[in-house]
Amino acid sequence: MNGTFQFLGTGASAGVPVIGCKCEVCVSKLPKNRRYRPSGIIRCAGKALLIDIGPDFRSQALQFGVDSVDGMLLTHTHYDHIAGIDEARIFNVRQKKAFPCMLSRESFEEIKKRYYYFFNADGLSAKFDFFPFDDEMGVAEFLGLDIGYCNFYQTNMKVSGFRVGEFAYISDIQRYEETIFTALKGVRKLVLSALRPEASPFHLSFEEAIAFSKWVGAHETYITHVGHFFDHDAMQAMLPPGFYIAYDGLTLEFQCTN
Repeated sequence: MNGTFQFLGTGASAGVPVIGCKCEVCVSKLPKNRRYRPSGIIRCAGKALLIDIGPDFRSQALQFGVDSVDGMLLTHTHYDHIAGIDEARIFNVRQKKAFPCMLSRESFEEIKKRYYYFFNADGLSAKFDFFPFDDEMGVAEFLGLDIGYCNFYQTNMKVSGFRVGEFAYISDIQRYEETIFTALKGVRKLVLSALRPEASPFHLSFEEAIAFSKWVGAHETYITHVGHFFDHDAMQAMLPPGFYIAYDGLTLEFQCTN
């Protein structure tokens, strides 16, 4: 069974262009140098699953024709990945039901603090049906699909990665246990974050991302969450065969089952 993944955003936490920045990348008119905050949508077996819902979500949905989504996979609760969560109310209105969301227990507890009004009885805010998981890695049925998940860290923030068949999405990864490679065994197409070619205290470098992908054994790796440090084509030229700088709107095909 074939599925697709579309990048709705591939930029770093400030997006590209960065507000007030006049660097060569930020003033570029090339479409691949204009990046929303990181997000994407998986389509498989008649279901559409959003990965993260950052501050650019409304613009992403309008630009890329995201009219309907069945549920969401939330990686973590940093602003650039969750700040558009109130926009999910439109799915309540259009689908007349709560919006399913799969996430870690830690992310769920953080949402209960920040977005306490989601749990009120009134009908003015977005309504969710949360599916938190407690294990560090595993497979759970979500909306009829087998969703693999694994956890890792960005500084002190626990982050979750997700897998459907031969596809995996691993963003904001900085620290991880080697057991993660068990969860990713058999992945052929990997989305992986790397802020810039050089080392960063918060993200993998290009070199670290390449090494990680080789441990996974991915056939194709797409780098996301990139900053405004280099032009898209210049970054692509830094990568070996089988590695690609992702861009907003890019769509991948993959097998939904292992």
